[in-house]
Amino acid sequence: MAALQKIRSKGVLLLIIIGLGLFAFIAEEFVRSIQTTTNESRQVAGEICGKKITSMEFQKMVEEYRDALKFMRGNTTPTEQENAQTEDFVWQSYVNYQLIAKECEKLGIRVTDKELQETLAKGSHPLLAQTPFVNQETRRFDVKALKNFLTEYQKMQNNTSEVPEQYAEQYATVYKYWKFIESTLRKNILEQKYQALLANTILTNPVETKRVFDENNTTSDLIAVSFNYNDVPQDKVKVTESELKNKYNESKERFRQYIESRDIRFVAYTVEASEKDKKDLDEEMAKFAEKMATSDDLTGVVRMSNSQIPYTGLWVSKNAFPNDIQAKLDSVKGGITGPYYEIADNSENIIKLMGSIQAPDSIQCKMIQVGGQDIEAVRKSADSIYTALKNGAVFDTIAHKYNQQAQEQWIVSNQYETAANMDENNIKLLNTLNTTATNELKNVEFETGNLIVLVTDRKAITTKYNVAIIKRPVTFSKETYSKAYNDFSRFLANSKTMDELEKNAVKEGYQYQMNNEVYANTHFINNITNTKEALRWLFNDDTKVGDISPLYECGDNNTLLVVALNKIHEKGYQPLEDVKSTIEKEIQKDKKAEYILKDPKVSQLKSLAEARANGYKIDTLKNVAYNGITFVPSTGSMETKINSSSAGKKVNDFVGPIKGENGVYFYQVIAINKNSEAKYDEKEMTSNVRTQLLRNIQTFGSDLYLKGNVKDKRYLFF
Repeated sequence: MAALQKIRSKGVLLLIIIGLGLFAFIAEEFVRSIQTTTNESRQVAGEICGKKITSMEFQKMVEEYRDALKFMRGNTTPTEQENAQTEDFVWQSYVNYQLIAKECEKLGIRVTDKELQETLAKGSHPLLAQTPFVNQETRRFDVKALKNFLTEYQKMQNNTSEVPEQYAEQYATVYKYWKFIESTLRKNILEQKYQALLANTILTNPVETKRVFDENNTTSDLIAVSFNYNDVPQDKVKVTESELKNKYNESKERFRQYIESRDIRFVAYTVEASEKDKKDLDEEMAKFAEKMATSDDLTGVVRMSNSQIPYTGLWVSKNAFPNDIQAKLDSVKGGITGPYYEIADNSENIIKLMGSIQAPDSIQCKMIQVGGQDIEAVRKSADSIYTALKNGAVFDTIAHKYNQQAQEQWIVSNQYETAANMDENNIKLLNTLNTTATNELKNVEFETGNLIVLVTDRKAITTKYNVAIIKRPVTFSKETYSKAYNDFSRFLANSKTMDELEKNAVKEGYQYQMNNEVYANTHFINNITNTKEALRWLFNDDTKVGDISPLYECGDNNTLLVVALNKIHEKGYQPLEDVKSTIEKEIQKDKKAEYILKDPKVSQLKSLAEARANGYKIDTLKNVAYNGITFVPSTGSMETKINSSSAGKKVNDFVGPIKGENGVYFYQVIAINKNSEAKYDEKEMTSNVRTQLLRNIQTFGSDLYLKGNVKDKRYLFF
């Protein structure tokens, strides 16, 4: 009780202490939650319809698509431009699907498993033709082949220890690709459903289709009377601020900007080889030319030279080489050509041609692989098989005896000609195939075994070459780059403001450039590669107008770049100030038309004869189509309104006034030309008209984009 009384006596103090402790706890949790939220927001690469996608999620989608491309095209290394195109495609596909999926959810549209299975059973969807499950005879998707594969894959998953690692990897790769196709197919079906719903809102009728057919197959010959806007004095068409504001408000939707952009000023300097660098390369190439002339190991010499074109000793067609080498091959007579300079790719080159042959571009063949306990047994078995086949034995029968299918396969030059590396066995086999006649049999010996090869067909005979090439770019040395880097750094250190940047650039001999409206989804600055860091700086929230970036090393490690932020264009409507010149020109054009038509002789012009009597400018315009565009010599302008107004007019009709792009026009129809060869097909024309009308509602996609409040922040990560 005494203890309890003591606690009560300190009640107020305890409450304060407990309160402070509780506040500290809550504050700590609050700060932690803010940090967590902030960190999460920093990882957001984009947002569509309130749904956020993190950089890791987007990267995963990109990698899945890249893996699919590798599966379809082979393991090629993409360029930076190709990577950028892939990222854009994946992003745009994701955005389009999310926007449509949102609408479909409200409409109750979905794709059921049954619908997916029906699509697979039909096998006609274009995506399915991109799978390995295509029947080679019918060239159509075979759902049975897919089901067999999935069954086999499931068995392998249940018995992983009994499956060779190589087979398991191959099956896993195909399965992963199929799951990508399946997911894409489901999304595509949903998008097609939504598009079909929109398409069914478009109707046409026989009267409209016949009218469109007639207009498409009719042109007019006109004699036009022109009044050029340039003849109106500028002081007669002054534009007030209120007129600018009114015109801006009338046409505001034209100036909606969907993506944030920024105006920049920048200096980019590309480092080039010095005279000393060029001289050093010349001396080095001369030494390699001597080695190529005397060495028996051309592969080693070419490898040692760091040539951009490897030498394998294969017989290859011109297509294996760059265009400049292709153009040179026919003029090379043998021996050594070069070193010589090639201006097209700024390179030094040496060519050694060993010979040329006439060989097929495509070779069809069968093979039997021969193995054994030791190399002696292999050779003996191979000789036995070869002798039997030469004496009339059936190739497939012998192959089956050795548990091999020996299926015919086509080998095409472009499958191997550009390979950077190739082992000696493959080189020996391919050179054998290139020099073997149709129905000829060969016993090809390798270190560890033999191949019995039968060539069954040869197609597209072409010239193939055995040629070794050393191609070296004329590039700068480390010393040259270091000097350029130090000079550029010194220039940047002395340029604290945009004015100083411009002034010092001119002084130091650098080019001061501008690029207005660099968009947030841009991948390169001024088409310079490897500028991602510069773009991240440019669109960072901390970067302010007038700021100057650090020095960036870009391009192929050969470009020095500095960027200055000149102006920010936020997402939304462009302000009047940014579009003032465009609106002012439009108002001036309208006022010039009004000024011209104030003259009653012009506004009340009724005939061509009257125009000639008044000495007005006249042009003859031939074959004017209503949906085309016409050049008017008197005004030097391309005009569409003359064309659109010509529909349905008759010979001798006098039309005008028409307010065009660069003048006011009147015209008289002097001939109607009909395409007598065109035959009206109502069904075909109805389809064409519907297609055209569907194009006109594509702006609905822009409405969905705005409604979805799409935010693209990929530039922060990619």
